[in-house]
Amino acid sequence: MSIVTMRANLTDSDIRTLIKGPTEGERAHAAHKICRCIDEVELTEDERTHAATIMAIMAQDAAVLVRRALAVALKNSTKLPRDIANALARDVESIALPVILNSPILTDSDLVEIVRASPPAKQIAVASRETLSITVTGAIAEYGVSAAVERALANDNALFDERGLETSLDRFAGVSGVTAAMVHRNELPVSVTEKLVTMVTGEVFDHLVNNHELPPQVAIDLAIGARERATLDIVEQAARQKDLGRFVQQLNLNGRLSPSLMMRGLCLGHIEFVEYAMAELAGISHQRMWLLMNDSGPLGLKAAFDRAGLPPRLFQSFRAAIEVYHSIEREGSGYDRVIFRKKMLERTLTLFQSVPKDDLDYLMEKLDASGLQSAHAAAV
Repeated sequence: MSIVTMRANLTDSDIRTLIKGPTEGERAHAAHKICRCIDEVELTEDERTHAATIMAIMAQDAAVLVRRALAVALKNSTKLPRDIANALARDVESIALPVILNSPILTDSDLVEIVRASPPAKQIAVASRETLSITVTGAIAEYGVSAAVERALANDNALFDERGLETSLDRFAGVSGVTAAMVHRNELPVSVTEKLVTMVTGEVFDHLVNNHELPPQVAIDLAIGARERATLDIVEQAARQKDLGRFVQQLNLNGRLSPSLMMRGLCLGHIEFVEYAMAELAGISHQRMWLLMNDSGPLGLKAAFDRAGLPPRLFQSFRAAIEVYHSIEREGSGYDRVIFRKKMLERTLTLFQSVPKDDLDYLMEKLDASGLQSAHAAAV
């Protein structure tokens, strides 16, 4: 850095102290002051070259305090040269970790090399960065210790592709922290959820099946042998399916597409599931069933109901539930899932006089759960 620029911000003694200061503490203080100046002042190309020379001197200083002053002062700076950033990343942990965790200068290839060649603490620092690309998470999945993989999986801004997730599972399937962190990610590929179903238990299992899309046959297998509301809520799982038509088809092939299940779908506001279910039972396309169910005339819904082969005794409740659904939609509550569901449940429970008692008990349980969620949301 030129003397003209330096004099505006520093005294000549600052640079002399950095190079010849009698104690480590004095040199570290001078280093920190110079680094702050480098970071804050607009520099010409020549001044950048001079500044890089000064930073290189700091990075080679024998005193840990001086090198740490450089690392801490410029950990977030774009003015730290890449070669110096990488040298600091190879240094002792007290110097390396602030740079590894924060520096915008480190590239994906730099971070991958750190993960490949560094001890656990540095791998965990990489995994804790504000954002991580698929390239970096792939390296963490392949070379990182379990704690680094867990940290990356728990990082909401870390992007994982299917290969990275499966590699993590292949290496650490028996590590509960890794599988739990994976289950709690916002999205998971279906192939990964299928593997996790056999690996997790308890609350983690419940979170998996209640928040992620499962392969149709896996979802059905989990429900077979138990009541429809036990082990897995098929209606809720249907709402998470990307290919709802295939899911409904699998339900039908397994004899699970019952009238009571469809009524539950209506009561929970999953109208698209009901449309696909009726189309499957009627043997017509979803689009055609949608047209029949949304026919403003008196015969469209009845024709759809009859063609699906549903019990006549359910028709009045079925029609009333659909009317409730559309009335709540018109009120504008559809944007709040919890409020919409609570209203739907409250208004339709009195309509289901012909629904079996066990099914009504299920709906009451849902109403209680919805009420608790609403109370919690209001408290928050």
